[in-house]
Amino acid sequence: MKEFSALKQDMLKGFNTWYNNSVLTHVLLPEGIAISLGFKFFNTGQVLRESLIGRFGDRVEQIHPGPRSYDGTYTELKLSCADHEMLVQSAVVEDNQYILVTPVKQVKKPPVLLISAAVLWNKSGHTLLDGGRLLARTPGRNLEIFSDGAAVRQMNTGLTNPYLSVELSGPTAVSTGRRISAEALKEIMEKQKRLVLEDCGKFGDLAEAYNAMRTCLAWDTIYEPEKEQICSPVSRLWNINWGGYVLFDWDTYFSALISSMENRELAYANAIAITHEKTEAGFVPNFGAADDDKSRDRSQPPVGSMTVRELYRKYGEKWLVEYLFDDLLGWNRWFAEHRRIPNGQLCWGSDPFEGKLGRRWETDGINDRFGAALESGLDNSPMYDDVPFNQETHSMELADVGLTGLYIMDCECLADLADLIGRSEGAELRERAEKSKQGLDEMWDEEFGLYCNKRLDTGLFSRRISATNFYALFSDKIPEDRIRRMMEEHFFNPNEFYGEYMIPMIARCDPAYKDQDYWRGRIWAPTNFLAYLALRRHGLEEPCKVLAEKSRNLLLKEWLEKGHVHENFNGDTGEGCDVRNSDKFYHWGGLLAYIALMDSGHAAGPEKPLFEKRPL
Repeated sequence: MKEFSALKQDMLKGFNTWYNNSVLTHVLLPEGIAISLGFKFFNTGQVLRESLIGRFGDRVEQIHPGPRSYDGTYTELKLSCADHEMLVQSAVVEDNQYILVTPVKQVKKPPVLLISAAVLWNKSGHTLLDGGRLLARTPGRNLEIFSDGAAVRQMNTGLTNPYLSVELSGPTAVSTGRRISAEALKEIMEKQKRLVLEDCGKFGDLAEAYNAMRTCLAWDTIYEPEKEQICSPVSRLWNINWGGYVLFDWDTYFSALISSMENRELAYANAIAITHEKTEAGFVPNFGAADDDKSRDRSQPPVGSMTVRELYRKYGEKWLVEYLFDDLLGWNRWFAEHRRIPNGQLCWGSDPFEGKLGRRWETDGINDRFGAALESGLDNSPMYDDVPFNQETHSMELADVGLTGLYIMDCECLADLADLIGRSEGAELRERAEKSKQGLDEMWDEEFGLYCNKRLDTGLFSRRISATNFYALFSDKIPEDRIRRMMEEHFFNPNEFYGEYMIPMIARCDPAYKDQDYWRGRIWAPTNFLAYLALRRHGLEEPCKVLAEKSRNLLLKEWLEKGHVHENFNGDTGEGCDVRNSDKFYHWGGLLAYIALMDSGHAAGPEKPLFEKRPL
């Protein structure tokens, strides 16, 4: 489609922090010319050649990110390593890259700033050292790179490409096109930073929450060379561990929603990137990674149609809907054929497949139930402990409230999109939604006062509950008396979900809550967000307000102290750093801010009609 080609062309240009393996590498696209900063510390002998946010360890760099823009016109971070600390700011003005490195704390001998140049991703070109400057030459661009720092001879760096080495005894400038002093750069940086902070200031008392959300997603956005795309993987550290890049289903759709508040191009790019990862069977997988590695046995929560509908409501462009509709429809039908039982309820599953990169530990006939749990996105959730796996249906013997509610939402959002672009499948989709609403009604546990997962082999309700039980509210057929019971007996129940920090991913009274291990008792932004949308569908103002306020407070707790946006948080303390399996800079943590922004009216709620009147 010509619109998609134009989108890619517009995005693949200019300086930004496109290179995954270091946030201190600024790359010019489409040429791939990279300017990388490194440091040599004499007090430890350590050479830091690449820097990333969120590493664990005593001798690794620690980075506290500051405000930045999506487009790289301004970035800021504080880096601490080997008892040194420095402020690194960058700005792009009139197609030139400027970087200012300012020592904040030093011990003994000042470190050496290493400024290297390369042409990345096997693109045509080369770099060389020419006196006191670096030169980069490609078929489309010749670039000069300067520093105003005092040159020092430093040969033992481990760098294999041309570099400048300068003493970092004071503020030091790096620039393209012309040599500029650090003093002159200070004024440029102050101006660019002021513009970024003014953008955040539009959100009033939510300015810092917005700053955290944008900063995390912007740093997690990279150029992915395999498919020549700009996209936002969950974090740079995850990409390294997955062979280059990895996109997860609901994570990436949510990144599209987050970026839609300010950056149309990135929102579209992320929605397209994850949809394009669809498997040969026609579903969007749990993950799609480098070298065609993807989860061909399972999908993940179907939030794509909702995301695309919200992008249309924001920007009003039909081409994106037309471009992705058939893929989203195929995915919806796949869920109906592979995960739905006759009464309309749905179960998570894991299908056998033939593939060159199958991960056997997920589909080896022993751990298939775990593959199905991974499809839920809730991995080690206690809700799925000891649930049998049916080898004939390739799904857990558990009708799942969360999936059934999400499927209702998916059908109705996709039906709206069908009507929008004049497709005939709206009736088919609404019929499936109504069938699932009927199935959901059978999951009401009158004694317990909640829609509960239901074992298919025994017919018994499961009272191991989480935030996903509130996804039942995606159905518009929930009676008022049931909604009241769900709120009074569960949402506001301090023995289950209510508390200073919420919503924990297993009830506080569940034996597994004390584990505080990943999905066993911790709080997650995506499930808070989906529960919020479900509450909002029924106009539950007080629960929505409570969840929005507590979500914002949870995000800001570690953001203000450490600059972290965590993958998950402790259900009792709100900490993220108390465990090692909570990534410190995982972009969907920004959904905690998005909830608050939506609740305050800064982002539109999904109850707004897609169009005033449906076409006849």
